[in-house]
Amino acid sequence: MKIKLSDHFTYGKLLRFTLPSIVMMICTSIYSVVDGLFVSNLVGENALSAVNIMFPPAMIVGAVGFMLGAGGSAIVARTMGEGKQELANQYFTMIILCVLGAGVALSALALLFVEPIARLAGASDLLMDDCLAYGTVILGGSFVFMLQVTFQTFFVTAELPKMGLFFALASGATNITLDYLFIGVLKLGVVGAAWGTVLGYGLGGLLPLLYFLKPAKGALRLCPTRLYLRELKNACVNGSSELMSNLSSSLIGILYNIQLMRLVGESGVAAFSVMMYVDFSFAAVFLGFSMGSGPIVSYHYGAGNVVELKSILRKSLTVIGAAAVLMVALAELLSRPLAMAFVGYSPALMEMTVHGFRIFAWGYLFSGLGIYGSSFFTSLCNGVVSALISFLRTFLFRGGMVLLLPLFLELDGIWLAGVAADLLGAFTAGALIWKYRKQYHYL
Repeated sequence: MKIKLSDHFTYGKLLRFTLPSIVMMICTSIYSVVDGLFVSNLVGENALSAVNIMFPPAMIVGAVGFMLGAGGSAIVARTMGEGKQELANQYFTMIILCVLGAGVALSALALLFVEPIARLAGASDLLMDDCLAYGTVILGGSFVFMLQVTFQTFFVTAELPKMGLFFALASGATNITLDYLFIGVLKLGVVGAAWGTVLGYGLGGLLPLLYFLKPAKGALRLCPTRLYLRELKNACVNGSSELMSNLSSSLIGILYNIQLMRLVGESGVAAFSVMMYVDFSFAAVFLGFSMGSGPIVSYHYGAGNVVELKSILRKSLTVIGAAAVLMVALAELLSRPLAMAFVGYSPALMEMTVHGFRIFAWGYLFSGLGIYGSSFFTSLCNGVVSALISFLRTFLFRGGMVLLLPLFLELDGIWLAGVAADLLGAFTAGALIWKYRKQYHYL
């Protein structure tokens, strides 16, 4: 039986509804993981470092998609909860068109400044050619990435999480196949990796446009609309936490690379690259659950259903806590085989990666609460609090720690920076959830 946003959610129903979003986010993370595996094993360590240097700038450009997708879907779901379905469709259409327009403009602008972007991101002369080759393609394709992440959120709001999962799986399969063809067979190197990723983005970003133009099978459809400036502004403000999170993560990734180049050179960047590839997949569990449960919170907030809000928050915190323990256990258990898959050709680099990841992985105990807390306030259309949690966790705490801890612990300080930042972020999210309990009546 199809699960609707208006339902009462037991643990089983909550997990069934959010599972497609969790799997979808894991599949999305496969883009970078597959690129890393192919590039590292078939092209080399320096090429892997170049990909890791240019990926954060691409995420900075794509952050607008995360902002409008998360902020807009909360407004659309709240409008649905208020019983205004046709207006919700118009808001949905407006947001998709704005993402497409902003994406094309930002992609074109980024292409004009590829080399300065690479320099600012920490590219050395040794890595510059690969950075430019990879960056030109990946930055130019940012607009389809923005569409894809926006549609991933709206498939859940449309009560079609399984359809969103289908598009994510198809995109991931496309990326894997093209990486093998472009890198393994045609020997195109980092350019092949970039094209494989962008064409995978294209499948997940452009085909949903056609899907939502058909007669509605879910709760949303594309329709004639106009520019609702107030709601667009609210979507931007409400989604500012997702914008902040992606901008901050990308900027801090650049800071990590700069610090690692200073301490140990290109090999440190390669080790950190492996950790980030694995981290994308592990963090995807928390991100996917938050994405999948967010429209439920927004709907019942719009409907004024306080009892269900309390139930959803209590169950969500329980799921996040259980997942956090499981993530740490898996990360510790799989650190060596995962490192071997990426950099097994270099024993010294592999040992550095295993050691670093076993320290870094303890952050999963705390990161889930920070991620969910920020998403929860986005779902309540409180973009200010959501952005505050995201800014502190992903920028101030993490940036501060990656600058401070290496002064005392050198390389281990870099690996510990994320753990310390996630601990502080979890405390902040918990404190703010408690602070606003009387305003929203969710506790």
